[in-house]
Amino acid sequence: METAKKKKRPVVALTGASGYIGNNLLEKLTEYANVIALSRNGDDKEDAEHVFWRSCDLYSMADAEKGLEGADIAVYLVHSMLPSAKLTQGSFEDMDVILADNFAQAAKKKGVKQIVYLSGIVPKADKLSRHLRSRLEVEKILGAYGVPVTTIRAALIVGPKGSSFPILAKLVRRLPVMALPKWTRTKTHPIALPDVLHALNKSIDNEKLKGKAIDVGGPEVMTYKEMMIQTAEAMGKQPRLFDVPFITVKLSRLWVSLTTQSPKEMVYPLIESLIHPMTASKERMEEEVSRGKMSFKEAAEWSLKEEAEASGSSKKKFQAPHVQKDVRSVQRICLPEGKDASWAAKEYADWLARKFRPFLKTEVDHNHNYKIKLNQTGQPLLKMSFSSDRSSDQRALYYLTGGLFFDARKNERGRLEFRKIPNSQECIVAIHDYMPSLPWFIYKYTQAKVHLFVMYLFRKHLQSMIKSTENRIPRVREHVEGTS
Repeated sequence: METAKKKKRPVVALTGASGYIGNNLLEKLTEYANVIALSRNGDDKEDAEHVFWRSCDLYSMADAEKGLEGADIAVYLVHSMLPSAKLTQGSFEDMDVILADNFAQAAKKKGVKQIVYLSGIVPKADKLSRHLRSRLEVEKILGAYGVPVTTIRAALIVGPKGSSFPILAKLVRRLPVMALPKWTRTKTHPIALPDVLHALNKSIDNEKLKGKAIDVGGPEVMTYKEMMIQTAEAMGKQPRLFDVPFITVKLSRLWVSLTTQSPKEMVYPLIESLIHPMTASKERMEEEVSRGKMSFKEAAEWSLKEEAEASGSSKKKFQAPHVQKDVRSVQRICLPEGKDASWAAKEYADWLARKFRPFLKTEVDHNHNYKIKLNQTGQPLLKMSFSSDRSSDQRALYYLTGGLFFDARKNERGRLEFRKIPNSQECIVAIHDYMPSLPWFIYKYTQAKVHLFVMYLFRKHLQSMIKSTENRIPRVREHVEGTS
């Protein structure tokens, strides 16, 4: 009698494997899958049974492709709220576009069969907060290249680490008296970390859930005020709470950041989102994964206990992740109708020469390599080598290779890219891993500021082109109608 064949383990690529949710999910995945654990410092970690660590910087498409090599399924737990370079210029929304687009394109190229993405609940609103708008944009980008995406949308996740619940717990712990602004009466749908892990785990390789955005939530819908009261009870505290109508979201995000000593890059977008009711929609719930079992009070008590055991008696302040001593500058521009990233790159070089004549000139050779020079001396400020094998109409990539502003001893991966956002007329212009030749203090307050100003002027230039085109279309239409 033949023995039944053992079911082959799927290979799951897990981003953020050393992070808060990723590390917990890793334990569940190894029960039935081989896991490629992706982290920026993956080479520093030791492989274990069914776990294979890889270093992966998702700001690099080449890294994303190497990271997803051999994966059947990919789990996307990435967010870019905190700085990833010594100097980061740009919004987290634009950083998230690059990360998601690299990941989605790499997944398509490497034959990944499913992407599982942890996002936030998206309420019905005319204008979403920056954070929620970004989460929705990432969801769309992940699915833009044809790989089925399963999105798990959660509101406040109750766990011992992460962002939202630890911030709430710190407020309760540190403030015996709290004036509660209007947003603390907003309803949300908290869910315990174990229930989120269950939802993510059950979504993997689940044909029924591919291509779906699924809301998840715990057994209770609550206000933030009610969560503060129950968290205080779990701590054995009785803070005095009173409602006030006059504290704005902008003021709230400042005092929350100061009180909890959490970085404003993380706190500000989260607090801005609290104006929206964040409750799971029945139409977007799936019985298999959506309904969490653990009550908020139970989850709060468990989280506080886990936190106490992990930290002992010492109180540790938030420590930002280690970042390289480089520059990342990311700006979003809007392109005229019908134009793509390769056009934007050429237009940028040509516009620079026109705008800053007679001080600058640009030269381009037959391989599309650029030199930006001082007109008077002919001295190159920057040399940019076009990467034809990593470029397309939707992405133009240039490696920084020389010039006065380039230090060959320090630069290994410095690059400039123009990237069109899928299904839109918007384009991301980004400098990555750039190591300036100027002393850091001088660079930060001269060249870095000038770059932002130049990008502002280029954005205005494109806006004027778009406006000119829009004004010309009605005139052409009137002329055609008049001659017919």
